[in-house]
Amino acid sequence: MGFLTEVWAKAMFTTDTKPPDGILADAQPVQDVNTTKETNEPAPNSKETKEWGYDLYPERRGETYKTKWTRVLFGMEGKENIDRYKCEQNVYWCVKNGPLVKLMMGALRSSGCPIDLRRHISCEVCDPSVTGGYDPVLNQIVVCQNMATNKSMVHGVLTHEMIHMFDYCNNDLDFRNVEHLACTEIRAANLAHCSFLSAMMQGDAAPWSAKQAHQNCVKSKALASVLAVRNISREDAIAAVERVFPKCYADLEPIGRRIRRNSTDQQKAYMEAPLYGYDVY
Repeated sequence: MGFLTEVWAKAMFTTDTKPPDGILADAQPVQDVNTTKETNEPAPNSKETKEWGYDLYPERRGETYKTKWTRVLFGMEGKENIDRYKCEQNVYWCVKNGPLVKLMMGALRSSGCPIDLRRHISCEVCDPSVTGGYDPVLNQIVVCQNMATNKSMVHGVLTHEMIHMFDYCNNDLDFRNVEHLACTEIRAANLAHCSFLSAMMQGDAAPWSAKQAHQNCVKSKALASVLAVRNISREDAIAAVERVFPKCYADLEPIGRRIRRNSTDQQKAYMEAPLYGYDVY
């Protein structure tokens, strides 16, 4: 199985016509159903709600986030409205100024799936284990206002989740298929998150293993995201990631390059987007 098996051993568009199940979680890289016949949506507190990741996003499906008085007393909660306002400000800033977010919005628009900020992006309170997610049932990106608290983090979440949205728009993904899920998580980690520095921080690389650092980081990130939203064994998740990794890791569309940290790669990718037919202006 390769790297993931080794890690495991050590640990011992507006598309409403074919709604899939589940939310794709953007799991933090360090520290990405009992259904009704009428709606095909998970019932609150149901088994599938947990199996498909909905329990990570308590505000999904109309639920209201409930604060605990003890956490309010110590200043840990009670500022949800302020946090949402700040989150929405950061989202707007990223849409106007973030190179990769602007590129992804142009790529989605050119693919026939334009983003309406009021419809397709939602700031919400989430479980602390995730910073964002993509809900393909509602075709919405969730930005976790309690975890993605600055422009840089929001830019990363939006880029990551827009890659999922792009894949759903263009590639007819079935998110109930674990290999499809693993593939889009690999692509998002590959294009939006991993660098040698982040691999070092995750413990996936050392100076003497720089050649495989990026791939290992992508595998770890994709595996964490799959396990966050699917109630499957670690063995099955590892197998799915390894099966699709070569093909999905090589797919760089629509960004066109892997982004190095502290470089001009983001700006270069944005400037090159029109060469590939993406309307970013």
